[in-house]
Amino acid sequence: MTDGPDPYKVLQVDSEAEDEVIQAAYRRLAQKYHPDVAAGAEAAARMAGINAAWEVLRDPTRRAALDLARRLAVRNAERAAAAAAASGPAAADRPSPPAPGHAPGSRPSSGQPAGPSPRGETVSTDWTSGRSSQGGGYDPSQMGAPDGLGAAGPPPGDPSGTVLNFGRYAGWSLGEIARRDLNYIEWLDRMPIGRTYRDELDAILRRTGRRQSASAEAQERRGLFRRR
Repeated sequence: MTDGPDPYKVLQVDSEAEDEVIQAAYRRLAQKYHPDVAAGAEAAARMAGINAAWEVLRDPTRRAALDLARRLAVRNAERAAAAAAASGPAAADRPSPPAPGHAPGSRPSSGQPAGPSPRGETVSTDWTSGRSSQGGGYDPSQMGAPDGLGAAGPPPGDPSGTVLNFGRYAGWSLGEIARRDLNYIEWLDRMPIGRTYRDELDAILRRTGRRQSASAEAQERRGLFRRR
């Protein structure tokens, strides 16, 4: 994680916010604390922090690294809390450990299942939410977080393409993920964080039949209205 305040908190946005939402939040705060509007050392320091947070979140690579560091920090805190509970009072008096995915002291979720929400354009007629059953089984004690791995564990081998440094498939190449979980490839293609890998994702989706070429789609449309 970057040194200093959390960029998401500085810009007052959620970590799942779209790029457009983050940019709008930055502009709103910049207008409020710009030196031409707000004078004084405190406003200048606030504006410097706003600019620093924007520089991180506007860059897909730096944002992905920040998100990974935030998740690892939560998992390490959970492990520390579990270890403290194990060596503390009797089991009957022990507080319940935090649920996976929640930092100690955070509010419980509203009961809705966690996971990415579909956003962006539909990429094929085989559209899915990306919540596949592969790579699940979250277990903090088996995550291998010190090695930078995600919930899917170590990659199976025979890598091809870019290696991800975030998410359930951290440490896996795009080729390895495609052989295991095409739904995740489609989900990543729709997310802002996947823009860096757009060309590779497009090639995988076309090669596996999840996305047709423009000429094939045009031919299919002509066939629907062909006179019989």
